[in-house]
Amino acid sequence: MIFKISGSRLMKSLAASALFVSLLFGAVLPASAMQIQKVVSKKGIEAWLVEDHSRPILSLQFAFKGGSTQDPDGKSGVATFVSGMLDEGAGDLDSSGFQKRLEELAAKMSFSANYDNFSGSFQTLTQNREDAIKLLRASLNDPHFDADDANRIREQLLANLRLEEKDPDKVSSIEWYKLAFGAHPYGRSSNGTVESIESITPDDLKAYRKRIFARDNLKVAVVGDIDAKQLGDLLDTVFGDLPEKGDLKQVPEVTLANVSKQRVVAMPNPQSVVQFGFQGLKRKDPDFIPAFILNYVVGGGGFSSKLMQEVREKRGLAYGVYTYLYPLDHAGIFAGGVATENKSVAQSLDLIRAELERVSKEGLTETELQQAKDYLIGSYALRFDTSGKIAAQLLAIQLDGLGADYIERRNGEIEAVTVADVKRVAKRLLEPKNLIVTVVGEPEGVKEVGL
Repeated sequence: MIFKISGSRLMKSLAASALFVSLLFGAVLPASAMQIQKVVSKKGIEAWLVEDHSRPILSLQFAFKGGSTQDPDGKSGVATFVSGMLDEGAGDLDSSGFQKRLEELAAKMSFSANYDNFSGSFQTLTQNREDAIKLLRASLNDPHFDADDANRIREQLLANLRLEEKDPDKVSSIEWYKLAFGAHPYGRSSNGTVESIESITPDDLKAYRKRIFARDNLKVAVVGDIDAKQLGDLLDTVFGDLPEKGDLKQVPEVTLANVSKQRVVAMPNPQSVVQFGFQGLKRKDPDFIPAFILNYVVGGGGFSSKLMQEVREKRGLAYGVYTYLYPLDHAGIFAGGVATENKSVAQSLDLIRAELERVSKEGLTETELQQAKDYLIGSYALRFDTSGKIAAQLLAIQLDGLGADYIERRNGEIEAVTVADVKRVAKRLLEPKNLIVTVVGEPEGVKEVGL
């Protein structure tokens, strides 16, 4: 949709947006200087606050527990659909009016859903805060879910899904989660399918919002030009009229099977995309920090990682290979990926399995461990170099249940890890015989296993 804007209003809008961006990415308080306050509003809504009055800007991030695991059976993608609808008309403004008002105020608002959380991000200039907050309140408390707007967003979602069907990276990831988790909610894509998105109605969107958007299900993080009293009032304005309790359906815990599985999805392409993984750890597992270091050395550290050295640097089989830890609320994953020529897929997988087996038996050297510690500790400050990043970190720490002192504890916990700790965790996690693999392309000499 295209909006006509008068020249004077356009210049004002551009000027406000330029000011907003310059303030948003300006210097902020260093992590060591941050003081986290726990603010509780009159209606009992808690938020973590870092005051920063050096710039007239406010960053607010929040999440409701639930995410796409709460999608109704047969209607995967509802949470993602809702995330695209909240700013498409709310309160006394229709879709175009809502977007126009956001633009006039130079406010930024976005929503997203992953497996476990439905999240929102909001930024505003101090001078526009009162009016901008009204828009956020309306989007959460009184979204229209108008049928015409829903159909427009539906078409956008369907277009994205059809693009995903042609993207080997997306297909490989979606198929991996299906293979790993089966009928569990983690086995279905948060984006849904063409069939499920086509079946979702405005009533489905309203029902999801009613069940998930509740005060007992909410975490909030705020950074910027606001004090505790002002924030308490803001929390009640935005969230205070939501139901006290949500209605989440129970999601079962799930552990990946201790067996090897390998699926091949045919797609004409000169390269194949490979996703691989096995059982990982939840975030509060006592072994998570050693596993975090282990992952960095094995495949999370870019060009310095072991898998990158074996697959790319020594043999030139792929541009890149990587691993990552993905702690979910009800499962843990240690996973990775590589893209390589069809003729090199089998060799690349053999190298990956062999290196995982070697590290499982040998662990890391003192030098490898110390280099990983130095990087992971030294780079931590980069997660706090904008107000938006600080708010995102505070929210993530709350969602993980790590406590407000985690920022102070984190580097010490990394420094305390020993070679013996990492070797023990490597033996616990790195089980190549249990590797779950999906390959999308036309790989030579690669067969399906365990299906």
